[in-house]
Amino acid sequence: MGAIARAAANNITTSGVFTSSAIANSSVTGITTLANASDGITFISSQTASNSASISFTSGLTSTYKAYKFVFIDCHPRTNAANFQFNLSTDSGSNYNVTKTTTAFRPYHNEGDSGASIDYDSSFDLAQSTGDQVIFENAGSDADQAGVGTLLLFNPSSTTYVKHFIVNTNFSHNNDHTFEYFIAGYGNTTSAVNAIRFQMSSGNFDGKIYLYGIK
Repeated sequence: MGAIARAAANNITTSGVFTSSAIANSSVTGITTLANASDGITFISSQTASNSASISFTSGLTSTYKAYKFVFIDCHPRTNAANFQFNLSTDSGSNYNVTKTTTAFRPYHNEGDSGASIDYDSSFDLAQSTGDQVIFENAGSDADQAGVGTLLLFNPSSTTYVKHFIVNTNFSHNNDHTFEYFIAGYGNTTSAVNAIRFQMSSGNFDGKIYLYGIK
């Protein structure tokens, strides 16, 4: 028992906190939750699209977190060359029409190695528009084609500042290219944003979207 006690003591700091070397699979077998064990990212909810017209998150965007992260997994259009896009709401989803100003650029490369470039995409930026913001464009509807990525929405509950967001996606273009999109901007409103909608510009889609809160 003395050796065990000494080993335990060597893994406790002077403030009474276990060191990382004290934690292993064998030492936490019976523990299901560890306080402060995450990196500050908390899972809130997820939704699955199955030939769906849209996915809306009308709850979860509160003052609890200062930033929210949406993760897109295998978002697949049912209509070829559709654009995946989003919009924001300040009235819990009754209207998705927040005024936005954004910027967009994209690198791309095709499967035949005959086309590759990087450019600013002025066709998908917005200038004080209430329309949907494109996340990725002209997505292919072949059975193996889909898009993935993330959207970060910052402090949507603020009633002082505009609502900044950053998007990064990769997808299979309908002309057999891989495209990566970098999009950023802000919802030009000081009202709290409390809902967000994702949909294709045409037709339905499949996929899964996860929502996380960041402290």
